[in-house]
Amino acid sequence: MSLEKLINSCKQNNRKAQSEIYQLYAGKLFGLCLKYSRNYHEAQDNLHNGFLTIFNKIEQFNFNGSFEGWLKRIIINTALQTYREKNVLNLVSEEIPDVEIEVDLDNEEISLDFLLQLIQELPTRYRMVFNLYVLDDYSHKEIAKLLTISEGTSKSNLSRARVILKNKIESYQLKKNEAL
Repeated sequence: MSLEKLINSCKQNNRKAQSEIYQLYAGKLFGLCLKYSRNYHEAQDNLHNGFLTIFNKIEQFNFNGSFEGWLKRIIINTALQTYREKNVLNLVSEEIPDVEIEVDLDNEEISLDFLLQLIQELPTRYRMVFNLYVLDDYSHKEIAKLLTISEGTSKSNLSRARVILKNKIESYQLKKNEAL
């Protein structure tokens, strides 16, 4: 069945079509949930809640845009809403210039799982801004609107996230080199 037919069937509450959409996109969207969650179980909750929202709002999808992009926006907004409800987005309002921070990876391979773990360990306020800006290409203006913060706060939180990640990666490399 074509994607358009699947979507139209979902708009008619067809459970089989919903299951097929879930099977097609759950893997990609779960990866997205992991970026915005503290752990695996929280990511599962965000995926579940996101799909509930997707199927409740699928009537709003029109075929002018990307279906996958629409799904991703819902998943990201679901994860952000979870944090807003838990009041854990205590964003720092100090303004720090947005400076690019480079990390020398010493031509070593650092696994994607390890990098994801480091990102998940970031304080929530920094992780959200880092993911939105670096991994999902949102602008500071868009992030500010999504998180109801100023653009300067978004830049500040991004800068702090980069510093934390840089320090953790360098510490990991130092420990690894000392073990050799």
